[in-house]
Amino acid sequence: MTLWEKCVDFHGHSCGGLRIGYAAAEYAMKLLNIGFSDNEDVVCISENDACGVDAIQVMLGCSIGKGNLLFHMTGKQAFSFYHRPTGRSVRLVLKPKPLNMTPEESKGYYFDRTCEELFDAMPTRLALPTPAKIFDSYNCECCGEKTGANWIRLVGGKKLCLDCYEGYDRFQV
Repeated sequence: MTLWEKCVDFHGHSCGGLRIGYAAAEYAMKLLNIGFSDNEDVVCISENDACGVDAIQVMLGCSIGKGNLLFHMTGKQAFSFYHRPTGRSVRLVLKPKPLNMTPEESKGYYFDRTCEELFDAMPTRLALPTPAKIFDSYNCECCGEKTGANWIRLVGGKKLCLDCYEGYDRFQV
């Protein structure tokens, strides 16, 4: 099975969005001399939660559970890649495609272009995130569900999860 076929298998179908992520991962591999990461050596910050992220997971081993796939939601087809051992990084931003394309023409456009033709490569805007941390957990004293310490709020001496916590915001109408 080819790497593309593995991406399609993971994602569920072939589409232009998956090809965008495939090309971004391929370009990052070339520019940073990286490959699949079993640990947190390779980090991706995606600015969207679209189809392409699935290809990045398959090709580079970035995942939410491992802590090396993070989202900085801007709605842009942009991906920042970092290689911890070398300190090298790159931000890849999808170039605009020609206007007035049919859906089939659009899909073909992404498949017919090289990664260099699809993306502008530039310096990253965000600093390399710290490695993932493991936090203690506490039982919420309202619902009883176990919650990571970084998500607990103290109210009247009680530990509450975010679902049970009633936030205070003076700007809410």
